[in-house]
Amino acid sequence: MPSLNRIVMQRSSRQMIQELDPPSLDVAEVSGKWGQVFNFKSYRRFLYPKHDICTGPYLDDDGKPLKFDLIMANQVWEHLDRPYGAVKNVRRMLKKGGHFWIAVPFFVPFHAAPMDNSRWSARGLKNLLIEAGFAEDAIVAEQWGNRETAARNLERPWPPDFEAKRDVLDNDPKMPICSWAMARKT
Repeated sequence: MPSLNRIVMQRSSRQMIQELDPPSLDVAEVSGKWGQVFNFKSYRRFLYPKHDICTGPYLDDDGKPLKFDLIMANQVWEHLDRPYGAVKNVRRMLKKGGHFWIAVPFFVPFHAAPMDNSRWSARGLKNLLIEAGFAEDAIVAEQWGNRETAARNLERPWPPDFEAKRDVLDNDPKMPICSWAMARKT
């Protein structure tokens, strides 16, 4: 069963990524494995915390930043000690015109893996990206959630699985569960 917390985010994000023409993209994913569902030209995973994006961009054998058309980060930024610096490192690894897709929780329980540090709304996520050097008009940020899902987030086991007969996916902009954004390097 898919996680209730991610149903709407994944649907919206798949559309954002499909519009980029996946078979033409060289892609890196910071932790996670959500990128495996796409048919990318190339796809590399850098697992956190072994590959800590906070310490600098990922480098090639000559010590130069690797370059990608798309860098993905699904539900990892809340675990980073230096999220602003990490976004700057991602930006350094993007080719001109490249994209950074990021998804983060807002209202979810504390989940240290190995630590849990930050939360962002869509507006906060957009501000994070702007402060790291992305142009405001090159960012699309969204959020989703509702009170019923927020209550379900307090259940065990966590995260809750989607139950079609029980769960409403209506959005309440004042009760976000998760946020996501796509930023383009201009």
